[in-house]
Amino acid sequence: MNIAVLGGGTWGIALAKLLCENGHKVTVWSALPKEIEYLRENKKHQNLPGAVLPDSIEYTDDLPRSLCENKYIVFAVASAFIRTTAKAAAPYINEDHVIIDVAKGMEKETLFSMTEVIEDEMKKNGVTFPLKLVALSGPTHAEEVALGIPTSIVSACIDEDVAQDVARLFSNNWMRVYTNTDIKGVELCGALKNVIALAAGMSIGMGYGDNTTAMLITRGIAEMTRMGLAMGCRRRTFMGLAGIGDLIVTCTSRHSRNNRCGQYIGEGLTYSEAQEKIGMVVEGYHALDAAMALSEKYGVDMPIIASVYKTVKCNVKPAEAIHELMSRSMKSELE
Repeated sequence: MNIAVLGGGTWGIALAKLLCENGHKVTVWSALPKEIEYLRENKKHQNLPGAVLPDSIEYTDDLPRSLCENKYIVFAVASAFIRTTAKAAAPYINEDHVIIDVAKGMEKETLFSMTEVIEDEMKKNGVTFPLKLVALSGPTHAEEVALGIPTSIVSACIDEDVAQDVARLFSNNWMRVYTNTDIKGVELCGALKNVIALAAGMSIGMGYGDNTTAMLITRGIAEMTRMGLAMGCRRRTFMGLAGIGDLIVTCTSRHSRNNRCGQYIGEGLTYSEAQEKIGMVVEGYHALDAAMALSEKYGVDMPIIASVYKTVKCNVKPAEAIHELMSRSMKSELE
């Protein structure tokens, strides 16, 4: 199959490598000519140590060419750039295209998921036919996918046949792909888990231990599930790879930007100082405003996410936030 990967970051490049090794013809596009030049000349990504990229991957900064020559389009840009990329891509999209989003987040202005942002922007720019939209999500750090470490992911689409079609593209003997028709639930998980991971990182930075991390993961998935059910999502999605699976890995892994950012904040740095040390996009920060807006819109209590918001956006000290969180009135676990 002919596949375009839009975005030359770690996740886009890890997936491009996987797809190429699966026998597909892969073109990587980036809006940054210097990024394309580096990838083309070095056959590696500076943030994916040990991963050598196949010679057959093509690299370009010509967006129309990358779209017109490929049936499958993987959106692997950061969530903040999904709308602008969709706008630029819209004139070249046709009914045969399958659009696969791998970015995780929610747009704060509209509360749209990333596939909803893509659809909205493309319809605004002349697309009149139904789009085939798929969300690919799960516990998948690019650093490990690039090395072929055994991994599972979810291909989510309202059309099960399309979800299975995309699952076959990515499947091999170390990447197992499941399908799910609850695309809204899968995308909500991908956005909210990053916020919980900030909280888990803060607890580590403050010197707390495994008990605290386990508490935040367990009660975090409870918050995510409550929100999902209020939005009409399926409970089992939150118990699956895109939900509890991705939450566990993002809250515990050394590869997690959100976790590391939270650790720096827990140690006393501001968000800006922490983000500068990370040097890459921290999606949990960008999801915070949308998460709080969803909480208010649907009347769903999300105390962990609210505590992260107060710490990151309102300059409340992490110790004060955890004290407030732990001092809440008693509740039953059997909601």
